[in-house]
Amino acid sequence: MHAWLCENPVGVDALAWKELPTPQPGKGEVLLEIKAASLNFPDLLIVQNKYQMKPALPFVPGSEYAGIVQAVGEGVSHLQVGQHVACLSGTGGFATHTLAPAHLCMPLPQGFPFVDAAAFIMIYATSHHALIDRAQLKAGETVLVLGAAGGVGTSAIQIAKAAGARVIAAASTDEKCALCKTIGADATINYSTENLREAVKALTEGKGPEVIYDPVGGDYSEQAFRAIGWRGRYLVVGFAAGPIPSLPLNLALLKGASIVGVFWGEFAKREPKANAAMMAELAKMYGQGKIKPVIDATLPMAELKAAFAHMGARSVKGKLVMVN
Repeated sequence: MHAWLCENPVGVDALAWKELPTPQPGKGEVLLEIKAASLNFPDLLIVQNKYQMKPALPFVPGSEYAGIVQAVGEGVSHLQVGQHVACLSGTGGFATHTLAPAHLCMPLPQGFPFVDAAAFIMIYATSHHALIDRAQLKAGETVLVLGAAGGVGTSAIQIAKAAGARVIAAASTDEKCALCKTIGADATINYSTENLREAVKALTEGKGPEVIYDPVGGDYSEQAFRAIGWRGRYLVVGFAAGPIPSLPLNLALLKGASIVGVFWGEFAKREPKANAAMMAELAKMYGQGKIKPVIDATLPMAELKAAFAHMGARSVKGKLVMVN
């Protein structure tokens, strides 16, 4: 097997494509032949030693992938050799093969392409947990999505529309805004050329959105929060812009608003039954055509460094997927 090995987490340039022995699965594990693996923002942070999870060195990055079961370890009864699965395990995906925890593998329905499967779990689980569970989104409410053309942003648009909400998508270019319209956004804001707060007020006739989905952080968070509606729910999803904002809490008081943390990974650990039910619902929604990952591009696994550069330039629309 071959894998991108991180022996010194000082950045993408230190990764090396190496030949390694193909391992055999231990108890509770499966050996997967990886067909596709997607890039997520934590994949960049983890090779820079900036992510909250710091795996033992050396490690193979790549949190999310899909492939074919090649061997099963002791105690694994729900997966069989030859089965197609997707997995989000935090590491291991940027390779030709990996050992995956069997309990984290999602069996794929027939006809679920590997590229879509590799780009599915993290973004849709995050957005469904955020909007449906944490925000209790209702049909007819308005959702403002920041970073709307990215992976989680595009999934949030689709989940919100499936729930019957009105969606305002905010992104950094006209091209990204146009993409958001094609996947269901009712209105868009280019926050590099428009005042975000004023644009949101205009699009909501001064009332503000009931829900704000923020995976970006940085300078736009306070602008968005100042535009939130009465009893609004502000979803703290992530900080792709880098800086973690400090929101004036008096705004929460004045608007009767809630600041709601979203940490899908911890939810999945603490509430496994609820998470399993959610994943089954998401698979059903995919089968019904209600949700489908937006794929910016597919690249050969050997071109991982170029893919990281593309993601770092913030020019990706949807997800980048590496393929073997």
